[in-house]
Amino acid sequence: MNDYEYNCECDTDYNYGCRPEERSITEHIDKGIFNIDKPAGPTSHEVDLWVKNIMDVEKTGHGGTLDPKVTGVLPVALNQATRALSLLLLLPKEYVCLMHIHKPTQPEDIISVFNEFTGKIYQMPPVKSAVKRQLRVRSIYDVEILEIENNQDVLFRVKCESGTYIRKYCHDIGEVLGCGAHMAELRRTVSGTFTENDSLTTLQDVTDAYYFYKNCGDEHILRELIHPMEYTTKNLKKIYVKDSAVDAICHGANLASSGIVKLNKDINKNNTICLMTLKDELLAIGESLYSADEILSSTTKYVVKIQKVFILPKTYPKMWK
Repeated sequence: MNDYEYNCECDTDYNYGCRPEERSITEHIDKGIFNIDKPAGPTSHEVDLWVKNIMDVEKTGHGGTLDPKVTGVLPVALNQATRALSLLLLLPKEYVCLMHIHKPTQPEDIISVFNEFTGKIYQMPPVKSAVKRQLRVRSIYDVEILEIENNQDVLFRVKCESGTYIRKYCHDIGEVLGCGAHMAELRRTVSGTFTENDSLTTLQDVTDAYYFYKNCGDEHILRELIHPMEYTTKNLKKIYVKDSAVDAICHGANLASSGIVKLNKDINKNNTICLMTLKDELLAIGESLYSADEILSSTTKYVVKIQKVFILPKTYPKMWK
C-alpha cells in the first residue's frame, strides 16, 4: 500500500471488532447497501420504500435522487448504512444522455459548445428540485460525445460533480446553440463508488434473494447483492487508527496523532477523512486539521475533528482515562 505513510507498527487484536466480510448476515444487512438498477417510472423515494418493505428493515435511504423517467445506478442503504450515504456526495457521478436539439445543427458547432460546457459551469437548479434555487458552480470533469444523428440527436457520456442537473445542462447547451435543446433520455452509470458493473440489482433480485434467505435459510445470494457500507469509502482519503483509540472516538473524542497507524500521503488540511479500524471497519468521518506531513510530525495534538461515528461505544475495549 505505497500510497500510505506509516506512523507506527501496530498489530490488531482479533478479540473484538469484525472485518466487514466476516459479519453475520444480520449485521451485514444492517450495515449494507444495495446497488439498485432503478427502472423508469417510480421515484427514487418509491424505490427505496419498496426495498424497505421487501427487506423488512426499519430504515432505508438512497444515494442521489433520480427523476422518475431516469434509469440506472441508485444505491439504497439499509439501517445503519444510511448514515454513510453522505460520502457518495464527495465523489463524481457519470451519466449517459440522449439530448435532442430543436433544429438541425452542424456537428462542429455542437462539439464547440460542449467544449464550453466542460470544467466549471454555472447552474440554476430547475423549478422542481430538492434544493434551493440559487446559482451554483458545478464541475464537469469530462464529456465524451458518442454519436450525433441527423444533426439533432446527441448521445454523450458526462462525468460530473454530485448535484449537477443533466436536464438543465442540456437546456443550457440549447440556449447557447440558439435553437433550444432538451434531455430525451438519461441513465446514470456511476454514483460515487457504485457502477453498473458492481452487482447492479433489480428489485426482483432483492425479492428473490430475501425469499431464499427467510424461507430456505440460504443467505449466499443476499450476501453477494449487498455491499458493506465501507464500500462508500473506496476512493476516499483514509486514516487507520489503533485499536486503543477506537472507543475514545466512539465516546466523542477527536483523533490525536498518537492514535494513528497509517494514513494517505495526499491528505490536506480541511479534507474529509474516513477513519478506519485495523479490521477495515468504517469508524468515523472527520475533517483533517493538518496535512499528512504535519500529522506525522506531531505526537500529541488532535489532527482530525470527528463529525460522525459509525461504531457503538464498548464495541472495542476502553483503553483511555
